[in-house]
Amino acid sequence: MDKNGGKKVYSKEQRKEAVDLYIRYDLHASAVTRELGYPDRKSLYSWYEDRLEEEKTGIPFQPKLTKYSQVQKMDAVDYYLGHGKSLKGTIRKMGYPSHEILVSWIDELAPGARKIRRTGIALPYRKQAEMVGDLCEREGTAQTVADEHEVSRSHLYVLKRRMLPAQKEESEMKDQTPKDTKDVAALAEEIGELELKKHRLELNVAILEGTQALLKKAVGIAPDMLPNGKKIILVDALRNEFPLQEILSALALCRSTYYYQRKARTRDKYVKLRIRIRAISTSNYGCYGYRRTHAILASEGILVSEKVVRRIMAEEHVARPVKRKQRYNSYMGEISPGVENLIKRDFHAGRPNEKWLTDITEFSIPAGKVYLSPIIDCFDGMVNGWAMGVSPDAGLVNGMLDCATGCLKAGEHPIIHSDRGCHYRWPGWIQRMNEAGLVRSMSKKGCSPDNSACEGFFGRLKNEMFYGRDWKGVSRERFMDILEGYLVWYNNSRIKVSLGNRSPMAYRKSLGIVI
Repeated sequence: MDKNGGKKVYSKEQRKEAVDLYIRYDLHASAVTRELGYPDRKSLYSWYEDRLEEEKTGIPFQPKLTKYSQVQKMDAVDYYLGHGKSLKGTIRKMGYPSHEILVSWIDELAPGARKIRRTGIALPYRKQAEMVGDLCEREGTAQTVADEHEVSRSHLYVLKRRMLPAQKEESEMKDQTPKDTKDVAALAEEIGELELKKHRLELNVAILEGTQALLKKAVGIAPDMLPNGKKIILVDALRNEFPLQEILSALALCRSTYYYQRKARTRDKYVKLRIRIRAISTSNYGCYGYRRTHAILASEGILVSEKVVRRIMAEEHVARPVKRKQRYNSYMGEISPGVENLIKRDFHAGRPNEKWLTDITEFSIPAGKVYLSPIIDCFDGMVNGWAMGVSPDAGLVNGMLDCATGCLKAGEHPIIHSDRGCHYRWPGWIQRMNEAGLVRSMSKKGCSPDNSACEGFFGRLKNEMFYGRDWKGVSRERFMDILEGYLVWYNNSRIKVSLGNRSPMAYRKSLGIVI
C-alpha cells in the first residue's frame, strides 16, 4: 500500500509476469492465480487490457491512485472489526473503498485480525485432499472444518464433489472387493436421473425445432410465442415420440384447452358456404370463377373474403380448367373485293345496335361437328342473334343475319364487322346487308386481333360450356339444344364484372332500354 492510502500497486515486473503467464495459459485467469498467488481475476483482466492498450498506442499505462484520509481508513477498519468482519458489509455501509484497498488497510492497521477466506481450488492438490478428508471424517459441523482451514464452507463441498469420485475410483482399484448393494442401487438411481434429463432435453429440442418451423424464423424463437392453434399442431406432431402430458406441461397448455382446440380444428365453419358455392357453380354451367361467385354471394348478403371463396372452390373442384383448341378457319381466298376496316379494334359502343361483330366457330363432338354463327353487340356483349348447323354454309350466316336484323328499330343501321371469310363475301350476304342498310367492315387478312372481341366471346363460351365435359352419347341435335340454352342464359343471367356484376339483359333494364 502506498503512503497516500491508495490502492495497492504491484511492481511492473509482477504485472508483466502475470500478464505473460495469462497469455501463455490461453487467457485462463485461475491458472495464473493458482501458480503466482496473485492477483485477483478482475485485476488480471485490467492488466491485460492495459497491455493491449499499451501495445496499440505505445504509451505505458500509469495506474491512478485514490487518496483517502487517515480518519476514513480508521473508521472503515473499526467498522469491519466491530461488525462481524464482513468486507462486503463494510463497503456497503461506508460507501468506500474497494475490496482490495480495504484488505490492505486492515492488514496495515490491525495485522492478523482480518478474516481470511481462501479459495480451496487454488490450493495444492495435497492440501485439497487433506481438507476433503477432514470434511468426510469430521465429528462436528462443516463450518468448523472450513474455519480451521480458512476457507468457506461452500468451497469445501465444491472440492468434495470434484475429488471424491477420483478418490473412490482409486480405493476401488486398490481394494478389488465388489460394490455392495447400496452402491449398485445408487448408481442405478443416478442412471435413471440422467436418462430422465436426457428425455426432457430431447423434448425441449423437439419443441424448439417445431416452434421454429411454425414461426418460420430462427432468431428469438420461443414456444410461448405460439398461439394455441399452432400449439395443437405441435402437440399432434410430437405425440408419437413423447407422452401427451409431458408435451402439454412443456408448452404450458391445459389438457382441456388441447382437446377443445383439437375439436375446433375438425369443425368446418364454411359448411353452408360450400353448399351454396357448389349450387352457384352447378346452376351456371360451372363457368364462374371466384370473382363472379364472390359477387353473387355479396348480392345475397353473404359477406366473405374473395380468398376464402377461391380456396373453397379449389377444395371443391368447381373451377373449370382452361383448354384451348384450334379454331375454325373459313378463309377461302379473295373471292370478292374486300371492304375497309371501320372498327379499327375499337370495340366500345355508346348505344345498342351501333357496332356488331360476327364470326363462325366449330364444335367437334363424337357425334360430329356443329357450327355456330352469332351476332355480338359491342355495347354490352349481348348476343343479338345466332344460327347453328352441321355445315358452315351460306344458309348458316344468312339465317343468322335475318334473325338479327329482324330486331332492329327504324333508323338503326349498325356496322357489322367480320373477318375475310368466304361467307361474308358471297352475293347473298352482300345483298342482305344492302337491303337492311347495314355497313360492312372487315379485318385484315390473317389478323385475328382485328376481331378479338368476337374471338374472346368464343373463348369464354368454350371454356365455360364445352371444354372439360364428356360429350359421348350426345347427338348433334341434343348438343345444339344445350348450346342454345347456354346462349339464352348468357344474355339473361350470366353476370359480367364490367357491367357492375349484372347480365346484359339486366344492365339494359337498369338503363331503361326497352328490349
